[in-house]
Amino acid sequence: MIKAEQLQKHVKMADSEIQILKGIDLEIKTGESVAIVGASGSGKSTLLAILAGLDLPSQGRVVIDDVDLGELDEDGRAEFRGDRVGFVFQSFQLLPSLTALENVMLPLELNGNQSAVEAASRYLQRVGLEQRFSHYPTQLSGGEQQRVAIARAFATDPDILFADEPTGNLDADTGLVVIDLLFALNEEEGKTLILVTHEVGLADRCQRSISLSAGKVVNS
Repeated sequence: MIKAEQLQKHVKMADSEIQILKGIDLEIKTGESVAIVGASGSGKSTLLAILAGLDLPSQGRVVIDDVDLGELDEDGRAEFRGDRVGFVFQSFQLLPSLTALENVMLPLELNGNQSAVEAASRYLQRVGLEQRFSHYPTQLSGGEQQRVAIARAFATDPDILFADEPTGNLDADTGLVVIDLLFALNEEEGKTLILVTHEVGLADRCQRSISLSAGKVVNS
């Protein structure tokens, strides 16, 4: 269970303060798939980052299975993310100096997994990249890079998967393949899936949508 209580996020500028989130309350059940939708600038990515423990709210709190993320220090939040959370980003976030296999192995090795090669290989095979283990990101298409990112996100066996515009840098056909794969893996493994998207079709595939407008929830 993920619970957000009265989340606010303020960013100070030179002579003003911008309110990005304005008192958001929400609950997401374990195993649920949820889309966060809204116009550009509505606060979607900020909310996702706070729910994932990548950022802290100015006010309010996020509690995941009785763990208050605000009570953890930076190292504690990093450890929590390493143990419980997976990410898929719009820009893939692959390290260019590492092969596809090494990119998927990296979080496993950071978690002390002694079977990193086997686990990474298994998930790359599951996303259809068994012939791309030794390829670097620049040698892969956008869709292939996003499939590596999905393999990396699932390989650590996270409880919660966050995806920020996972098809934003892909053409429509490639995006559909990636999304089919993301939902197939999610359903097979029973993870909680929270994604940010502008795409109505993608949001409709989730069990529920949370709509933001000007930093507030207008529909959930």
